[in-house]
Amino acid sequence: MFNTEIRCGQCGRKLATGRYIELTIKCPRCRTLNHLKAESLPSERPGASDIKANHDQAIRT
Repeated sequence: MFNTEIRCGQCGRKLATGRYIELTIKCPRCRTLNHLKAESLPSERPGASDIKANHDQAIRT
């Protein structure tokens, strides 16, 4: 996952760089309160086993 550049919605000043799910940050230049929320939650890591699916499959066989 990549870091995102976080800028003020009012004046465009760069406020931070990073990853977030939900963030509220006040711009020191124009004093606007910026509310940011991730578009979607990060997906499960690739290669992670699905324990429930494995359990269900074992019961059927």
